[in-house]
Amino acid sequence: MTSEHAPEQTPEQTNGAPLARYLASKRVGDFIFLSGVIAVDPARRLIVKGFDDIPDDAADLIGRSGEFSSDIKQGPILAQSWFVLDAIRRIIESEGGQMSDVFKLVQYFRNLDHFPYYSKVRQIFFPDEPPISTIVEVSAMLPSTDILIEVEATAYLPLNKGN
Repeated sequence: MTSEHAPEQTPEQTNGAPLARYLASKRVGDFIFLSGVIAVDPARRLIVKGFDDIPDDAADLIGRSGEFSSDIKQGPILAQSWFVLDAIRRIIESEGGQMSDVFKLVQYFRNLDHFPYYSKVRQIFFPDEPPISTIVEVSAMLPSTDILIEVEATAYLPLNKGN
């Protein structure tokens, strides 16, 4: 995702702060492994439930229509998809990389009918070529039934890019 498409971040958002006792990400040699990322802002203790929980420019970018019935139905999965992928972007950038360094995603959905909405948002973050992907439907995710998607990511980011 290019910086011209990156919505402004709220100061409260943190880069991959874990919600429990585990690492949000870990570098192993030239690889960065991310734990499953969900749409929870740990700084605000907020589960993203719709367009109102993400920056306005992001909501507009991913398809907020202003039509109540459409936004209520599509808003939660679109907003969670954006939040999760943006969190992944921030973690990768904090390591000196970019989204094109991500080569694998594992995406967990509570409902596979949400995949087309997620896919639309994923294309914003990966406009050229999406990473290899695994899609899995699960019955539940922690910490709440409000969580609709979780994404694990793996990136290749050489320590010695110039060598």
